[in-house]
Amino acid sequence: MNADRRKRIAFLVFVLPVTLVFMLLVSPVNAEENASEKIVHVIPIENEVEKGLEAFLNRAVKEAEAENADHIIFEIDTPGGAVAAAEQIGELFQNLDIETTSYIVNRALSAGSYLALNTDNIYMKPQATMGASGVINQDGSAADKKAQSAWLSAMKSAAESKGRDPQYAAAMADSSIDMPEYAAGEGKYLTLGPSSAEEVGYSNGTVDSREALLKALELEGATVSVAELTISEHVARFITNPVVVPILLSLASIGIMMELFSPGFGIPGIVGGLSLILFFYGHVVAGLAGMEAIILLVLGVGLIVAEFFLPGGIAGITGVAAVIGSLIMSGQDIGQMAMSISIAILVTIIAAVILFKSMGGNRSFLRRMVLTDQTSSEQGYVSTENRLELIGLEGKTLTPLRPAGSAIFDDERLDVVSEGGFIEKDKLVKIIKVEGARIVVREI
Repeated sequence: MNADRRKRIAFLVFVLPVTLVFMLLVSPVNAEENASEKIVHVIPIENEVEKGLEAFLNRAVKEAEAENADHIIFEIDTPGGAVAAAEQIGELFQNLDIETTSYIVNRALSAGSYLALNTDNIYMKPQATMGASGVINQDGSAADKKAQSAWLSAMKSAAESKGRDPQYAAAMADSSIDMPEYAAGEGKYLTLGPSSAEEVGYSNGTVDSREALLKALELEGATVSVAELTISEHVARFITNPVVVPILLSLASIGIMMELFSPGFGIPGIVGGLSLILFFYGHVVAGLAGMEAIILLVLGVGLIVAEFFLPGGIAGITGVAAVIGSLIMSGQDIGQMAMSISIAILVTIIAAVILFKSMGGNRSFLRRMVLTDQTSSEQGYVSTENRLELIGLEGKTLTPLRPAGSAIFDDERLDVVSEGGFIEKDKLVKIIKVEGARIVVREI
């Protein structure tokens, strides 16, 4: 037996079995280590969809990208919200290179369903729902046809981008589409539960926990990081809520109005100032208000203060316009912001009328608005010297009194006026009244 053959036999008898045993023992460990190296970021999407949520999601997604996350799970429970914010968030999801999954833990309605459609996978809890995505105005009425058409197109595009049938997304946004098999007859927006969502291909499965979801995604043993809102983001989300904005602006305008017309600086001014500061703080954190809006606000306030020292009213009007302009620039929607400002102005006018009528006899609040001082002679206010010592003097007219003219009294010529009738020249007269520069005489 030559040396080469002996080497091959030794390899088959000894080296190969040892190698196979080693691979069997080590490979599960390596597989487990590889699974544990996976990084998953869980980002909650809760409450209304608005610009504050968009700011939070931008920050959370950047953190996931910085950590080279393998998967992002968005846990959704929202009734919907602003279309503009939803579209921005949808664009954010579409531009992600990381695989994304929407886990609907309760509801993904209106704008929430749009967000879910922009992710790669959708899973639902057993009681979850998605759909009912019609565009509704702030007052509860249906949006105009142009807005509805644009939103319908956005919903269909989101579904198509991830390989889903767009007709169901269309039925979620258009109540005229009839789908009676899913309890969405004409006049109703389509809403899907877990089984119906799976049936139409809008859900990849139904799972009752995050752990079950990770198992379904083959991410068991992965490192899971859950994003949380910071205090600033909590404040921003609350303040940018479309319901909170007009309340905050109303408090600001009422407080400032009361402070301008009351002596000193007190609680109304503090409340008004804090309300205005909170408004801009929340909108700056949410990424809505930029430096140009802050500069315009400071300029407007400065002009309003200058109005107290400058005549004409131009500075005050310009200042108010600048403040309103800064508010509109800070809003996520010009129409919505204009409505909020209008509500605040109306509430302020109503509050002012109520205050005017309810202040009673004291009305210290109104003293800065109404001039109450009197320039009476009892208080020492006189326009000229009041020569009361002339009363009773007798003299002679130097000119006819028609009824005014001149007369002489103790060698002093005075401008006088008759008591009412005509008095000829060189007639004897008597001074009967003196009112400042007006000397009244009567013929003797």
